[in-house]
Amino acid sequence: MKWKKYSIETTPAAEEAICGLLYSLGISSLEIEDNIIDQEALEKAGGDYDELRPDMPSDESAARVIFYLEEADENNLRLDKLHHALEDLSNEMDIGAATISVSISDENDWRDNWKEFFHPFSIGDLLIKPSWEDAPEALEASSVIEIDPGLSFGTGHHETTRMCIEELQQHIEPQDKILDIGFGSGILSIAALKLGAGFVCGTDIDSECLSSVKANFKLNDLDEALGKFYIGDLTDDDALAASVGEGVYDIVTANILADIIIAMRGRIFAALRPGGILITSGIIDRRENDVLSALTACGFTIIDTNHLGEWSSITAKRDFV
Repeated sequence: MKWKKYSIETTPAAEEAICGLLYSLGISSLEIEDNIIDQEALEKAGGDYDELRPDMPSDESAARVIFYLEEADENNLRLDKLHHALEDLSNEMDIGAATISVSISDENDWRDNWKEFFHPFSIGDLLIKPSWEDAPEALEASSVIEIDPGLSFGTGHHETTRMCIEELQQHIEPQDKILDIGFGSGILSIAALKLGAGFVCGTDIDSECLSSVKANFKLNDLDEALGKFYIGDLTDDDALAASVGEGVYDIVTANILADIIIAMRGRIFAALRPGGILITSGIIDRRENDVLSALTACGFTIIDTNHLGEWSSITAKRDFV
């Protein structure tokens, strides 16, 4: 299968807003690149000889947001909407050039690219490994998670996912019922089950995630009956909210953008049982206070905040109201 790779050249300050635009268009499998090095200038400086190429400084004012669409997808409406939304956003803030470049990526090439950098690693007692590698004998863990990211993101290696898993390890209890918002590859749902959860429910706006989570459940010998996954935006989809249920979850994980967390806070509060735990990440550090204020105003008590790189994670408890 062929995929088109779209790269939006922007600024670090605008990357979250652009990710929010893409999310609203049903595109949630995103990559963000900060501090970009000018590869073209680097290659010109060294010619054909890598050893002659100087160390080029990274551009801290440059960022890139990347997303993928099927080449056969004739629905260009989303791209038209994105162009208009970027024009509107440029009137509100500096989004840089906001040029969009396109390249073709084969699914096999995608998987090969993952293999270059995705290797086994541990988070607490969990060992996370790609399906194509054996677990190193030196790495010991009580549970092993196999993940094939496919075309949905989430290997556990990113700072935001790591912090969510670490918080799950702190708060999960046997047979807990988990809601995983933005489930992606299913990494957090699978981690929760490996840690003793009894059932997981997940929502995501990207339909590609359904095949990915199903494949990863199979890789980990997990019964599909242990999870129920929906495609839709919980923020404003009443039918989806009814299917997910209210007041029934012990833990909600939400590894999504700050603006989405803020917009969805009421739904999250309603989904949790009184005293239930919210574990959220995907929050760029400069937006941490915005999320803290929104959660507190909604009826959450903040338990903990954690930081890794430029990302923040917030753990909160639903008040008994």
